[in-house]
Amino acid sequence: MSKTDTIWFTRCPVPTATGLAYKLGWLDQEFATEGIALKTLQEVGGELARQHYDHELTTLIREGGNLFALPARAQGANTRLIGLTWIDEWQSILVRPGSQISSPADLAGKRLALPRFRDIDLAENKRGRSIARGMSLAGYHGALASAGLTLEDVTLVEVGSTTPQTQGDAPGAGLWHGIEALILGEVDAVYVKGAAAADAARAAGAVVGINLDQLPQRRHRVNNGTPRPITVHQDFLDQHFDLVVRFLAQTLRAADWARSHEAEVRAILQAETRAGSEGVAAAYRDGFHLSLAPDLSDERLSLFELQKNFQLRHGFLDRDVDVRAWADHAPLKAAHALLQQQAKEELTHAS
Repeated sequence: MSKTDTIWFTRCPVPTATGLAYKLGWLDQEFATEGIALKTLQEVGGELARQHYDHELTTLIREGGNLFALPARAQGANTRLIGLTWIDEWQSILVRPGSQISSPADLAGKRLALPRFRDIDLAENKRGRSIARGMSLAGYHGALASAGLTLEDVTLVEVGSTTPQTQGDAPGAGLWHGIEALILGEVDAVYVKGAAAADAARAAGAVVGINLDQLPQRRHRVNNGTPRPITVHQDFLDQHFDLVVRFLAQTLRAADWARSHEAEVRAILQAETRAGSEGVAAAYRDGFHLSLAPDLSDERLSLFELQKNFQLRHGFLDRDVDVRAWADHAPLKAAHALLQQQAKEELTHAS
């Protein structure tokens, strides 16, 4: 068994129990006595950050959008799916003030902004990295399906740049070019997601026509982060199963902490999302902090399969992925057992 001195993980600009565990210092504390450092790809940047897509780094625990994880698996990444989270995070379809679009049925016949594939993503066959396109397509698909419509019932208007986001931009800053097209009258509606988008919409004068988070059926809200997968390399599981379990245990512990610390969670999210308090308040509501824990329930796996099928149908996957065979339930089961054992030991010591 090889020795590791670093556990890598990803921190997307969204609420995750992993991000909370890191900001609270619990992940560093868990592994410090063994000299194992916790590092994030986003903070290191450079070529190493590309592993967020490829997942060739064997000691990486990746919790991020499925538009990266699924295509990587389809291209042969030797990963396992060890958890799924679901956090509604202000998926909205924006319109101009005074628009007559206020329900999914109103989208019929309208012009919807669709971000272009980035040139580099096509050239390198990493189509999932064009996440604004993938999220927009899925968002429109879900809204239309809720009203018995399809993408054939609207006109998709390609917008935005085909070049990558400028390094140093705030997360999401280069994603939502459709907001400008909307204000200019070139399109009738645009999909956006997240706290930074809430701030951008407010600054541009756009308003929410359709709040996708309020669609009653979860299958109509499936997108890049719903469900959001946690994946690890098979080699990491084979050689350091205990480290993965302990990492997940701290994630579960943070999810439990969040249930009774909403104000603190929101404060952390302002830094994580680089959004203002108003953007965070708009994006994350309705008890989002009560259900940050990952699981591999049949419901979440079924919703994840819907997203996989959508990506396959719309050209983001090279080949099909068997989601059920990809999932490994053992690490999360062991993490729950570890927390239960620790709780029992604490009770024993206290008595």
